[in-house]
Amino acid sequence: MRVVFAGTPAVALPSLRALLDSSRHDVVAVVTRPDRPAGRGRKVAHSPVRTLAEERGVEVLTPQKPRDPDFLARLTEIAPDCCPVVAYGALLPRAALDIPRHGWVNLHFSLLPAWRGAAPVQRALLAGDDVTGASVFQIEEALDSGPVYGTLTEPVGPHDTAGDLLARLADAGSQLLVAVLDGIADGSLRARPQPDEGVSIAPKLDVADVRIDWSAPAYRVDRLVRAAAPAPGAWTTFRGHRIKIGPVRPVTVTETTAVAAAVAAGKGDGGTGAAGGDSAAPLGVEDLASGQIAVGGHGRIAVGTGGGVVLLDEVRPEGRPTMAADAWARGARIAAGERFT
Repeated sequence: MRVVFAGTPAVALPSLRALLDSSRHDVVAVVTRPDRPAGRGRKVAHSPVRTLAEERGVEVLTPQKPRDPDFLARLTEIAPDCCPVVAYGALLPRAALDIPRHGWVNLHFSLLPAWRGAAPVQRALLAGDDVTGASVFQIEEALDSGPVYGTLTEPVGPHDTAGDLLARLADAGSQLLVAVLDGIADGSLRARPQPDEGVSIAPKLDVADVRIDWSAPAYRVDRLVRAAAPAPGAWTTFRGHRIKIGPVRPVTVTETTAVAAAVAAGKGDGGTGAAGGDSAAPLGVEDLASGQIAVGGHGRIAVGTGGGVVLLDEVRPEGRPTMAADAWARGARIAAGERFT
């Protein structure tokens, strides 16, 4: 089939490559979001999809909005049989949906009807789902509600971040997308309506959503940190300044004694280790208040939550690069009772 691929970020690249390498489909054009400033220097940059398309000599369309008359006219001229979509980033109007003979099909990173919306992987992690997946469905005007052509499942590991999980789904989903297009082309595949039960919504996570609530239980803090990685990054404040929190590990009941011993070995007042002093008895980690920091030996940095304790791995203080949590704690010289807020 003649296809026009729509996508923008790096997560769309496995699917675009798979289609470019397919002997059964011809990628005649690519639709992607317009160039925009990126990185610390805020230099205008092409999207990853545009970069790959231009490397492979494929026409690139960058409408400000998919309803732009010039874009619709050019799409009509190209006359695609189908338009596969992976993370394009804009809503498609009916005028665009009606142009390809077989419509537009979207690779969505959830098992629909669960987690319809912009952040299905992040929301699945926040909810503690054990299994997620990907779906290829026919795009309709309503949000992610069209009939489904095919799905795949993917287990969620206990240490998976959103970036980890999304990368695996993007790779596996690329093969699913090609298989669906093969089935559409030869008429062997029909889409099935989504069930009415099991619908959940996955709105985008913004910066305000990923501020850590230390009064939540340790497992929820862990889920939030993993869901927000690599972006937008879970954060908290320390001494009035924002600090991003990297991987954390909830401490199990059986580990609490060992961690408490390590904190005690740090000779810290309140468990602050070498960064503090030894004027007071060490604080047991089971007694840490929500957000309270304890620095122990062997590089262990413990933080109290509303239910249990987490160990910090990395942090990124405001205006500084990411660093090991114990290196940050040594430099900060944390006083007794100090906490994240």
